[in-house]
Amino acid sequence: MKDTSTPPASAANFATAADNVRRWDGASRGRYEVWYLTANHAATQTGFWIRYTLEAPYEGDAYAQLWFARSDARDPSRTFGINRRFPIASMSAGANPFDVAIAGNSIEHDRAKGAIAGDGHDVRWDLAWEPCAHTYRMLPDVMYARGGLGETTALCPNISAPVRGTIVVDGDAYVLAGEKVGQTHLWGKKHAFAWAWGHCNRFEDHDDAWFESLSVRLRRRGVTLPVMTIPSLHVDGETHAFNQFHNTPFNRGEYGTGFYRFRATGLTSKIEGELSCRPDDMVTAHYHDPDGEPSFCANTTVGDLRVTLFRRSGARWREAARLVAPRRGHFEVAGRERDPAVTKDHVTIES
Repeated sequence: MKDTSTPPASAANFATAADNVRRWDGASRGRYEVWYLTANHAATQTGFWIRYTLEAPYEGDAYAQLWFARSDARDPSRTFGINRRFPIASMSAGANPFDVAIAGNSIEHDRAKGAIAGDGHDVRWDLAWEPCAHTYRMLPDVMYARGGLGETTALCPNISAPVRGTIVVDGDAYVLAGEKVGQTHLWGKKHAFAWAWGHCNRFEDHDDAWFESLSVRLRRRGVTLPVMTIPSLHVDGETHAFNQFHNTPFNRGEYGTGFYRFRATGLTSKIEGELSCRPDDMVTAHYHDPDGEPSFCANTTVGDLRVTLFRRSGARWREAARLVAPRRGHFEVAGRERDPAVTKDHVTIES
């Protein structure tokens, strides 16, 4: 299947901006919403995770939150995460053009700017990217009906966008030029019971390639369902998508401390691979669902990723491409209990 989902648009093309517009109506309870972006500075083997969020719990006041994490593969002692809560009154949101701001920290369809300080760190970022012409939908198509049928809806308005700008961390300036950003928007009522997520758009020897995968375990009426895995790989101008419900019986995902393994099989192509890192490369973010239930998400942006693509040739499978992204794979492993092997915490800075 020829790719129609990700060629970069011109800077003036905002065809996917509507997919970033805030879904929360400003009043409803039991909702959360997230805009996050990830990027690497390959020369220093460093990765970044920036997150703008809102939470409207069933009980208590709604609030906005700003998150930042740096992963340093060369020196894991420099890996950290900090976040700060703000009153919901500090958040503004526009639809035409799209923009969200939290106490002056902003994300638009083609740029993000912000600053956060605390726990011994001082961080600033000013980034701009070339928007993608089409949104990548992580979930099966039917799940986007009526604004999202599941407890969480997720999509990537900018899955692989050339980025420029600077991130300054504790006086160290990381100039991003020739790198790419991935930017995702999600919203809903509740996180999955457990999940693993993987992403990369910075492979060696495959400049156009990107990878996105999600493995989730849902709980229904007290029963935890089997893992459902929905990955896609774009390489050499073609997107191999395994993210529809008819794909899921043939897909597999396994995850745990510092690893996420996946495989998926279609009629004419299949992929298999793994993301991995040291526990010291991860930071645990503490989330709360709108109903108050906690979850714990161990995240890194400097994992090692390998993906192998196979094509069917008659009755046999033949290797078609092998992709690697050392220290440039982004992934997280999350559940309702904290992983004790991941000792770094995403620190909440008190206002």
